[in-house]
Parts: sequence; C-alpha cells; structure tokens
Amino acid sequence: MQILNWQSLDETAREAALSRSPLVGDENLEQNVASIVNTVRLHKDAALISYNQQFDGVMLSELKLSQTEIDTACSRVTEDIKQAVAQAMANIESFHIAQQFEPVTVDTQVGVRCELRSEAIEKVGLYIPGGTAPLISTVMMLALPAKIAGCEQRVLVSPPPINDAIVYAAKACGITEIFQVGGAQAIAALAFGTESIPAVDKIFGPGNRYVTEAKRLVSQDSRCVVSIDMPAGPSEVLLIADRNANPEFIAADLLSQAEHGVDSQVMLVTDSEDLASRVDIALSRQLEALPRIDIAKQALESSRTLLVADLNQAALVSNRYGPEHLIIQTQSPRELLKKIRAAGSVFLGAFTPESVGDYASGTNHVLPTYGYSSAVSSLSLADFSRRFTVQELSADGLLGLGETVMTLAAAEQLDAHKNAVQVRLDSLGGQ
Repeated sequence: MQILNWQSLDETAREAALSRSPLVGDENLEQNVASIVNTVRLHKDAALISYNQQFDGVMLSELKLSQTEIDTACSRVTEDIKQAVAQAMANIESFHIAQQFEPVTVDTQVGVRCELRSEAIEKVGLYIPGGTAPLISTVMMLALPAKIAGCEQRVLVSPPPINDAIVYAAKACGITEIFQVGGAQAIAALAFGTESIPAVDKIFGPGNRYVTEAKRLVSQDSRCVVSIDMPAGPSEVLLIADRNANPEFIAADLLSQAEHGVDSQVMLVTDSEDLASRVDIALSRQLEALPRIDIAKQALESSRTLLVADLNQAALVSNRYGPEHLIIQTQSPRELLKKIRAAGSVFLGAFTPESVGDYASGTNHVLPTYGYSSAVSSLSLADFSRRFTVQELSADGLLGLGETVMTLAAAEQLDAHKNAVQVRLDSLGGQ
C-alpha cells in the first residue's frame, strides 16, 4: 500500500488521501437501472424470469422456492455449517433481543401526558447477495432482527441458483418466503410487487452498485411507498495501530476487507513508520496465499497507509474518514474509543478481528459505508420498527396549556389552530 505522511500533506492532499472511488461504476448506471425497475413495474414476473435468464443464465418457471426445494437444499448443508449457523444465531439473537424498545410515558405538566411507542414494520424485504461470495451471514443479520421485532411478513430474495446454505439459514431464521431473483430487478419487485412477490414497506440488505442504485431509485419513486435501510457503497476498513501492534494481525485484517471486491478500500493509520513497513511486508506475503488474490490486489491499489504524529491525530483522521469498520489495535484501545465520533462498527484490541463482527459476535454487519457513518447508524432492531408519539390531555391539562398554544398559533397567523383550542376552552365554561 502507498505510505503517506499526514503531517507533510496540505489540505488538498489530505482530501485526496481520504477519498473513495466514485460510487457509480459506469456513466449509464442510473439510466440502465431505471429501465430495469420500470420493466419490472410493468411486466412483473415475466420480466423477472427474463432477467434471470439474461443476467444469471438460469431459466425458471417458478420464482418462489417450494417447501420441498427448501427441505432438499437444507439436507445438502454440511453439519459443520449448521453448527456454525446455530452459534452465530444465538449470539445475534442475544444482542438484538437486548435492544427491544421500552415505551416512554411522561406527564409534561398536570393533565398533559406524552408517549413514545413502537410498532414493527409489517412487511420487509431482505436482499441477500449471491455471486462470488454468497453471504450466509447476511441472512442472519437481517432475518433475525426482523423476526425479533415482530415483522409479520418477511420476504427474502437472492440471485439464482440460491446457495443451499443461504436457504438453510433462512429457514433456521423463520423465513418461509424465498424467491430466486437478484439484482436491480429484485429490488423493483420488492418495491412494486409482482404476481409472485409481495410489495414490502422497507427493503434491507447490501448489494452491488446496481442493487444500491435500484434501492435509491425506488425509495424516491412516488409510484410506490417503500423505504430502504441505508445508503451504501463498497466495503471498507480503517485500522489504527501503534508501534506495539502485531503486523501479521493487521495485514490479515486489511486483506479480509480487500478480498470483498476490487472497489473495497482499506486504510492503516499509525504513528509508527517501522510498523507501517512491517505491515507492508506481511501484506505481500499473505496476499500470495489468497484464492481471491486478484481482487484483493486491485483493492490494495486504491488503499493507503497514513503516518500520523500520535494517536490523538489518528482518531481525528478516522473521524474525518468515517469508516464502515474501525479496528483499534493499540495498548489502550478503550481510551482511544472515547475519541471516536464516526464509525459503523468498532473492533477493539489485538484479538478482535473484523471477521467476528461479520459473522458471529452478535453485532450487526449491515453498516453505513462511504463516510455515511458520520450521520447514519449501523443496522439495529430499531430499523425494523417505526416509532410514533401519543398525547392525551384532560380538561385541566388543556386549561393549563391552551393559552400557550393559542398565543403561538396567533403569532404564526394560523387562526384555525388557535380556534381548535378556543372552542374547547369555551365549552368548558367556568371551569
């Protein structure tokens, strides 16, 4: 990786050092995705079947997996995968159950009660990428919170042919509606509905740039009412290390993100030039042993090591970048954690590789990327519900609050607002 001294960079060079590759992979992306979305909206299942053949080389007459197909796929899954899924599910369930919302009730003044309540989103669509890396873990990260939150209809889509382990994880997580369709066309199906696939209220899940663009388009389309989990871009990690960190551990962590895709980005921020050099050597050696060497090597070409004056400056650089994953391998990682303001998920200490969060520690791996962590939270149980307020006033409550409301309404020249209070106060007469 290219090594840059942060202290010697001017502001323009610092911006460049923290820059990411453009999200759009080709200039016709929006137009092409819009065409797919519109075709699915108009032609529904017929369009999906055609796109399955065009993009995935699979001809299907039925998009939904039957119970027999689900059971057959599950029977082919090896016992070690089943055991791994079971342990991961237990941890993910434990962490997300602990996030269950408790209603809030406050009497703001005598006779005025305000509440904050929560209800599960009724219908959710879960997109699970296939391709070169079928994401079994993403099934658990989406399906379990949806189940715990109480979402009544949970629909899973994934490109055909769906990986057996994805089907097994889906069944284990209580998913009964599994559809073989991927890409932008799957997002369109979830947004508008087809003869087979029901329209949902919210779409969750990562995907390639076509999926990401489709999610953006349908969330802004007035012809459907659907929201999305979060904006997203390529995978990324930033690792803060001091001179005592293990260069082999660091190289392994950086490569674990680099192998995701050629547009992934990894960053090392350290106050030790010697460590930076040792990490570079370790990267070269470990890279050669990876089956996905070509992908990781290309990702490293747009990745950087930044040399900083101290760990305080490292925290400032990290906050400015706002990484999806932040790994802190220093002598006192929790002390540095106090200075972190923007990160999707944080991994503390030498024995906490980013991989554990991806699979089985219990936290959710659906995270904001591309710097969105400065304002967008990592996925949690709250994303599968919506919150609303309730207020209830007694007659005494309105008597005590009415004059204030009428004064403010009059100041805003909204007489009907004022009158809605006045007619009630008049009805109370001499109370």
